[in-house]
Amino acid sequence: MSEANPAATKFPTTDRLAFERTRLAYERTMMAWTRTSTALITFGFGMYKLFEVVPFVHGSKPGEHAVSPRAFALVLAFIGNIALLMAAIQHRMSLQALRAQGVKIPYSAAAILAGLLSILGIGVLLVVLLRL
Repeated sequence: MSEANPAATKFPTTDRLAFERTRLAYERTMMAWTRTSTALITFGFGMYKLFEVVPFVHGSKPGEHAVSPRAFALVLAFIGNIALLMAAIQHRMSLQALRAQGVKIPYSAAAILAGLLSILGIGVLLVVLLRL
């Protein structure tokens, strides 16, 4: 078994388990940031679409809102995308610090999901910007 995992011979069992707990904590943190970013992006887009309907229901005219729904959606989608980018950078740096210790780290499922969701976030920004 030590041939399959070179880190198995390098570190005692307690250290390997500590590294694994640390890696999993980084994964959970990345997933939390991904959920938060997704909520910001989708909430912004939802409000954008909701305010397309609300003026007709309540009889108000476009432009009567203190903040335009488009600006609100852009701000939330932008903040969500920036938060996702910052979380991805922090996650990558954390995993690199573990790798520098000589620990073999598998691919991060949370980082892959964050990358896919960033495509969604960029899409939302484009939809709102281009008024599709």
